[in-house]
Amino acid sequence: MIDDAIGHLHEDLQWVRRSLLDTLDGLSEYDVRRPLTATGTNLLGLVRHLTLTEVVYLGDVLGRPFPERHPRYGDPGYRNRDSLWVRHDETRADVVAGYRRACAHADASVAALPADAPGQVPWWPRPQVTLFAVLVHVLTETYRHAGHADILREGITGGADAPGTPEDWAEHRARIEQAARRAAG
Repeated sequence: MIDDAIGHLHEDLQWVRRSLLDTLDGLSEYDVRRPLTATGTNLLGLVRHLTLTEVVYLGDVLGRPFPERHPRYGDPGYRNRDSLWVRHDETRADVVAGYRRACAHADASVAALPADAPGQVPWWPRPQVTLFAVLVHVLTETYRHAGHADILREGITGGADAPGTPEDWAEHRARIEQAARRAAG
């Protein structure tokens, strides 16, 4: 039963990873990098951040360290915000390739370990974990950030990717705006 759950969770993780990378398709270098929120959230930065999530949780935490150098949460001066953007001299291809390598390493961990394989997350309130718990965490984190990426992309494209006509969406949005104004009095 638990092995079935691991298999389903892993398949979901693989699907949402692809969905995340799809948000980059067809966008300019500027659009995938530019800050789109007050805190600087951007599409390529989300991919960079999730690369670190994969290597830390489905690698380091489970005693299967990622072979490439990467920041660690305990490093002096480490700030989570530093993993959420990409320097100008790093290419999109390099960031995406790094994410794919991290995912392949994580996939190998999931394939090699039993669901109850132990791990340790010192910064969690209950630091003793299992592969199952860590996989759920990574899946949740990836879905969360893929949702952010979907919204950021919609802001860039103006919803041009959505099925339907721009007129249909404008009418739909106007209905929602009207309902919000009425509810607010």
